[in-house]
Amino acid sequence: MADDVYGGKRVLITGISGFVGPYLAQTLVALGAQVWGLSRHPYADRQHDSDRWHKKKGELLRGVRLVQGDVLDLSGLMRVLDEVGPDYVFHLASRSFVGSSFEQPIECLMTNVLGTVNLLECLRLSRARARLLVAGSSEEYGRVALAEGDRQWLTPAPLRVPELPIDEDVPLRPVSPYAASKVMAEWLGHIYARSYGLQVVVSRAFNHEGMGRGPQFVTSSIARQVAAVARGERAVVELGNVVSFRDWSHVRDIVEGYVLLAARGEAGRPYNLGSERTNSVLTYLLLALEAAGMRVRRVHGLGLEGVDDPLARSPSSPFKGRADLTRIDAHLLALHLNGDAMLSAGELVVETRAGPVLVRTMQAGRTRPVDVPVLLSDCRRARSLGFEPRRSLREVVLDQLGEHLSAPE
Repeated sequence: MADDVYGGKRVLITGISGFVGPYLAQTLVALGAQVWGLSRHPYADRQHDSDRWHKKKGELLRGVRLVQGDVLDLSGLMRVLDEVGPDYVFHLASRSFVGSSFEQPIECLMTNVLGTVNLLECLRLSRARARLLVAGSSEEYGRVALAEGDRQWLTPAPLRVPELPIDEDVPLRPVSPYAASKVMAEWLGHIYARSYGLQVVVSRAFNHEGMGRGPQFVTSSIARQVAAVARGERAVVELGNVVSFRDWSHVRDIVEGYVLLAARGEAGRPYNLGSERTNSVLTYLLLALEAAGMRVRRVHGLGLEGVDDPLARSPSSPFKGRADLTRIDAHLLALHLNGDAMLSAGELVVETRAGPVLVRTMQAGRTRPVDVPVLLSDCRRARSLGFEPRRSLREVVLDQLGEHLSAPE
């Protein structure tokens, strides 16, 4: 991490009260930076915070100067920049839940696109000569080519099949309003870098989790429901698409990447940040059950033949040793890569030492009109600067589960 850069520097974080902002703030304060945080809501507004996360957030934000404001308020944003005079700006303010972007596309585009161009304009017009990190998303890649049949309909056409792992040269094919908004925000950053000489670096972070993740996200839903199962309050887990694959990192690994990119990244270039492994929503659930003390023995249902010891590590991977696949994931990923029909709505049974857990999939309100089947990062560009994700998926799951396990909510 670029720990020799931030001492005494003035840093502004937009979206400070979200999930990632407090972790980033703590990291920068520890590096000796003076940190200001911009948020639409005062810290006292708990919104959907659990008791444990509310307390943790207060600890993470210690030493941070909080400023109330909105990236959609151009004049207010200019005043904040004039007041802070930042050396670095981390632009995290965003409507970040993909599912709600289908229901509220205008609000999503306003915040993510207009908010970004407002910030860029303020930096262009102000006396500040700050380096700006724009937090993009792996969702920008959208539907990547998995099987040869995908060549017939994907636009832009793939140069290789499969397009996994995903490097920064894979074409962007956004499939949600959220993803489209992030593509536009990224390109605005590139345009201002090339046209006006602003020092804008763009990250494309893959999924990142940990304590404080919003309740609408699938990993938080899993953590809450598994905690309830562990307390004996329920025997059924309700989810959406359990065969979607994501590249999950711990939020602290991604924050370390942000700090590194803002200091050392090349302006006008995007950088992937991820774990360089891919796992299904089903595996995330199984790991959560085990973290809660329910040893998983077998999974069956939804047309799957029974898979014994589903969390055992698969001896092979289609990605030259990458991906860290579980046995169940090796089976599901083969279906994706072969272009075979995927599992439909129905029920799965997870056999554990504590008894069976029923999993209902594709439940109403838990699916998207269009989903991205598989995401897996290639982070060689960021690694060349020193990026090194360190935390395992089990650590990610345990941290997130711990927020909900001790007491009912």
